[in-house]
Amino acid sequence: MPLVYRIPKRGFTHVSPVVEIVNIGRLARFAAGAVVDPAALAACGMIPDPAGVVKILGAGTLTHPLVVKAHGFSRSAAAHIVQAGGEVHRIAPPPSRGPKGPGGVTEG
Repeated sequence: MPLVYRIPKRGFTHVSPVVEIVNIGRLARFAAGAVVDPAALAACGMIPDPAGVVKILGAGTLTHPLVVKAHGFSRSAAAHIVQAGGEVHRIAPPPSRGPKGPGGVTEG
């Protein structure tokens, strides 16, 4: 049996964040002037968890102004939102939580 199979597997485990993607065409359901943030997107069922990372992409059209707060925007999405008379606000990403707890320290 090769040595690589006999050595125990431990060490670094990479946990990548799940990024929820929302196109601006789906934001048309919100009323003009509404504040669209991760909590509002989760309340209407567009994303499963409001604590996750949300990125807005530019597919679709937006005809009325909205105040959109998200962790990331594509250039075209930001341009469409501003062109419609809305505002773009980037919010800080949530703190990363590794497999051993916050900061990679084992709890307990």
